[in-house]
Amino acid sequence: MPAAPLPPDEDARLRALQDLLVLDTPPEERFDRVVRFAAEQLDMPMALVSLVDGDRQWFKSRVGVELPQTSRDIAFCAHAILQPETFVVEDAQLDARFADNPLVTGAPHVRFYAGAPLSAPGGERVGTLCVLDSKPRALGTVELAVLEALRTLVNEALTGQAPEDGA
Repeated sequence: MPAAPLPPDEDARLRALQDLLVLDTPPEERFDRVVRFAAEQLDMPMALVSLVDGDRQWFKSRVGVELPQTSRDIAFCAHAILQPETFVVEDAQLDARFADNPLVTGAPHVRFYAGAPLSAPGGERVGTLCVLDSKPRALGTVELAVLEALRTLVNEALTGQAPEDGA
């Protein structure tokens, strides 16, 4: 199982993540509320605010997942931060990047993943708002729009900045 490649701006991305001062902080209702809503509205058993650090992904907020973090080399979110748009894996067992992943072959038995990248104020992608399921599925246009809108709320909470018009 290959790990995701590092983003070209990895050093700046890690600095931006550290500058947010959110890693390893206690749970906060403003994040938990969005994660619960994402899971409920998209009918998913798992949802996370995941921040991709140098060697781990740490969960600022989580529903349906007991682990507070995982190794970055098995993180779906490490793949999601490589692109600006939502990253979707409809069936992880059929995707060569994830078929042997311990999160797929063992608990929590991830089959579906959709991660909307979160950005620091400078635009560096630092993590995701993601939803996961233990069965294969797809998201329609409306569901993707819901995830995108919720990503905006998480970005605002992370950075303390409202998005610019059209963002």
